[in-house]
Amino acid sequence: MAGLARLRDAGRVTTPQNLDERFRDAVSALPLPGDRRAPGDPVRDGSTLTGARALELFDAQLASRHLDLAARWLRSFNEGFYTIGSSGHEGNAAVAAALLPTDPALLHYRSAAFFSARAKSLVDAARDVLRGVVASAREPIAGGRHKVFGSAELNIIPTTSTVASHLPRAVGLAFSQGRSSRDAIVAASFGDASINHATATAALNAAGWFEHSSVPLPLLLICEDNGLGISVPSPDGWVAAMLGSRPGLRYTAADGCDLAGTYDAATDAAGYVRRERRPAVLHLSTVRLMGHAGADAEVGYRPAEEIRRDLERDPLVATARMLVTAGLMTPDEAITRYDEVGWQVRKVAEEVLGDPKLTTVAEIVAPLAPRRPLRSAHAITEAASRALGPGASARSRVFGGKLPENAGPLTLAQTVNAALTDALAADPGVLVFGEDVGRKGGVYGVTKHLQERFGAERVFDTLLDETTILGLALGAGLDGMLPIPEIQYLAYLHNAEDQLRGEAATMSFFSSGAYKNPMVVRVAGLAYQQAFGGHFHNDNSVAVLRDVPGLVLAVPARAADAAPMLRSCLASAAADGSVCVFLEPIALYHTRDLHEQGDGEWLAPYAGPHAWSSEHVPIGRARTYAVGNAADLTIITYGNGLRMSLRVASRLAEQGYGSRVVDLRWISPLPVNDLVREAAATGRVLIVDETRRSGGVGEGVLAALVDGGFVGSARRIASADSLIPLGPAAQQVLVGEDAITQGAHTLLAR
Repeated sequence: MAGLARLRDAGRVTTPQNLDERFRDAVSALPLPGDRRAPGDPVRDGSTLTGARALELFDAQLASRHLDLAARWLRSFNEGFYTIGSSGHEGNAAVAAALLPTDPALLHYRSAAFFSARAKSLVDAARDVLRGVVASAREPIAGGRHKVFGSAELNIIPTTSTVASHLPRAVGLAFSQGRSSRDAIVAASFGDASINHATATAALNAAGWFEHSSVPLPLLLICEDNGLGISVPSPDGWVAAMLGSRPGLRYTAADGCDLAGTYDAATDAAGYVRRERRPAVLHLSTVRLMGHAGADAEVGYRPAEEIRRDLERDPLVATARMLVTAGLMTPDEAITRYDEVGWQVRKVAEEVLGDPKLTTVAEIVAPLAPRRPLRSAHAITEAASRALGPGASARSRVFGGKLPENAGPLTLAQTVNAALTDALAADPGVLVFGEDVGRKGGVYGVTKHLQERFGAERVFDTLLDETTILGLALGAGLDGMLPIPEIQYLAYLHNAEDQLRGEAATMSFFSSGAYKNPMVVRVAGLAYQQAFGGHFHNDNSVAVLRDVPGLVLAVPARAADAAPMLRSCLASAAADGSVCVFLEPIALYHTRDLHEQGDGEWLAPYAGPHAWSSEHVPIGRARTYAVGNAADLTIITYGNGLRMSLRVASRLAEQGYGSRVVDLRWISPLPVNDLVREAAATGRVLIVDETRRSGGVGEGVLAALVDGGFVGSARRIASADSLIPLGPAAQQVLVGEDAITQGAHTLLAR
């Protein structure tokens, strides 16, 4: 009678104890089986799932449930730090079984059963997951930095908790897989509420776009639909209507609480993707038990009747019922197995309590940006040797016999084009892609002729979506390529910045370096365009990039620096998996002169391979220009500010004042040692910052000087806290030479 009472009261709240007791009561009430099926036979008529495989998956489901219970037990005495559970989603174990263990998987945070099904043993899976729960430094994927489902050995790529942010990466990985001869497919799971996120919409749209364009895309998307986004219900029928109507996506639906039904549907969907190399979506109806996370009181927003209905669909009870009906176990044996797995999981939970935690900043940040500058420099030297030796004739053919080092002084745009050509010629894994970069050659001609030289397989146009562009780069980088995506304008990056912040920059951090995102994102940006203005094409804000831990932000102002800096970014990406943004000042692309028309002093000859090593520019090193006696004033700047500052410094020299003009070149990491040294040399520092006064680069430079012990005089010239208007009005909000001159005289008068 007590069991029946618990069943009646179960709809009031789903606590760990309640869920545990209800499973026991529900399974105990199952009738004994009649006929017995052999383990090698289908677990039920019409299914392809065998009894033996069903028993294995039941163990994975049990492990998943007990991991949730253990996480909440650990949290009860402040030793567990992550309690978003998988209870109600245990049917995803069948999805793991329908895939090959070599298929890359990017998993939803309710995928403990999938993880357990793919693991070598339940104990191994439990130890990996629970070490994440307690933030153990011994956790094998994130090392205690976050609780994620990930394993390089199991081909499970870790994802963060950001809603659907991993889906563009999954599209990119499938795109890269589709270009190869491999048989693998990419699987990515997500929740029903995620489909409303712009990132998910971008991924679904891109998948359909590629399919419509007959581009191979072996991608299986799995939506685990429990009807809730934390406390907000999905409207009835919305998920099915939305996913079922997406062009280019084959749609399959199944009851995610029915192990056999899920397995059959997943097997069919995965087989279609593998055979046709086309994308598909598998929509699984699931339930969510015990709330969103440990502290979530679902009774505050869900009616008791609704909770009760979900409890009646408990996938563990459903699988036990199926196995008992098939005669593969008795109700008592199912409960005994439940207890055995629970004991194993609890034992592991007690063991990991004693694991060490991360205790120093150095330990925590170690995977963020593990740069090896000597290795990068060596890679450039090796590339130069190949270009001068075995690859010399091929390089000459690529350039049509007209080598850029023999072409005379080049502009910034021409130099970047030549450096990209050399990069594509040197490494078959390099890809260049973005909006208009292929046939058109870029809005400013920077990628001109690259598609002609290397073909549309390596230099290609994408759909008009920055999230997808970066997602393609994320996936291609994971697959061993070296992507160079282009964002057409800096302002357009803000549409997709989380793909850099939340995905690219976190991958190495949350995988302890097991997975990396090597890429160099080319961005045309900054201000001072005369013919084509407005805030979207003259964006001077880089604050979001400077705030991303580990990201390299390069700003080449002159042709002389552009190629060496690009080679440094590419070498660091290849050697260390660095995520680099190469920000190219639009207004300087075609600039030829410095002081007066026709002087050609903003041009520079292109360095051939023989000079690549000697002209190497390490990441984080500034360049100083001595003007006059260089003794009176230090001007620290970058980008467009360099040209203006050099012009002002020349006029100051005519007045008897010597300047050191320091080109930062690297906005992140800042060249701190160079800044402090050059500032101390004069005792007077003028910071010329073309970004906004609030949140601009100048703030970081000032802080670096203070932290470095600079005790002289400093002044900052920055653009106004404003969007940039169209036409001549732009000059009112941007830094100009008059303001630089005035700032310099103010400091020199002290």
